[in-house]
Amino acid sequence: MSEHLLVFHEGQRENIDFSLISPTFRRPDEVAEFLDSLQSQSYSNFEVILADGTPHQSLSEIARNHRGNLDLTFLYESGLPVSAARNAAAAVARGQYFIFLDSDCLIPPDYLTTISNELKKQELQIFGGPDAAHPSFTPIQRAISYSMTGLFTTGGIRGKKTRLGVFHPRGFNMGVHRDWFQSVGGYSTLKCGEDIDLSMRLIAAGAKSALIPKAKVFHKRRTDFNAFYRQVYRFGAARIHLHLAHKGQLKATHVFPAAFLLFHLAFIPALFFPKLLLMMMLGSGFYSLLLLVHASIQERSLFVGILAVRAAYTQLMGYGAGFLHNAWEVYGRNRPEGLDL
Repeated sequence: MSEHLLVFHEGQRENIDFSLISPTFRRPDEVAEFLDSLQSQSYSNFEVILADGTPHQSLSEIARNHRGNLDLTFLYESGLPVSAARNAAAAVARGQYFIFLDSDCLIPPDYLTTISNELKKQELQIFGGPDAAHPSFTPIQRAISYSMTGLFTTGGIRGKKTRLGVFHPRGFNMGVHRDWFQSVGGYSTLKCGEDIDLSMRLIAAGAKSALIPKAKVFHKRRTDFNAFYRQVYRFGAARIHLHLAHKGQLKATHVFPAAFLLFHLAFIPALFFPKLLLMMMLGSGFYSLLLLVHASIQERSLFVGILAVRAAYTQLMGYGAGFLHNAWEVYGRNRPEGLDL
């Protein structure tokens, strides 16, 4: 790590249990809320490290406002990529465990206490928790959260189920023992899907992984559907890179969005076959109704339920489009590097 990255370092303790690491880039209000939520932790033996790539170091003042309330280190380099940011933070971290969090999350007060209690019950080298929508989130944020965590959209692979084969924690809520993190060389140079790649490399190296269901975070994600589409498009494209790097890790759940997109594109030729078109419309309508009812009940809001249907279609079609586009680049055009994410 370059020396000029370090802007300030607040803590003095050496024996730290948890180093909470977050890459930051713009979104100052959310960074402030993220740090505010960490001040309310019931567990005290932790540090916070922000690695920021925002132009003109505009987030440093927000970080400085929390000095004295948190054991806080702030690193800065303009345009710092997310994987490099996490690695730079890990290089100065003092904790036994590194916990990677997104800066658009709110962290419940009992978050670290829950993790500490679980680690006393079982020895884990890598772990993670689910994400959820806070009651204060906007209807769109709640709808997007439903789409990203729902049984009928992602199959619960982001932490809603306790048994889905091997659990692969994601970078918005991922803990790694420092020795294991260092043993695999930290995050790779992947621009998207780097968190899943790290989980897979650790598990392949023999690390024990587990979901801690009660260690949830409130994840804001994107605030509009266009930004959400661009995000999930990159997720879908990244799945091809992960497949190339980790054979055997491509599951039906990952292919489903591509099939979903192709199904709906097939509506165009189906216009010439009325009976087939009717059957396809009934299938799509039933799925939409299922989403509407389930989301409305879960979120206790018909309006959020309606938005959740749109969020689900945005997610599945965006992910599917990215997946198919990158699959074509890699296998159709014989470009192993694929899309530049």
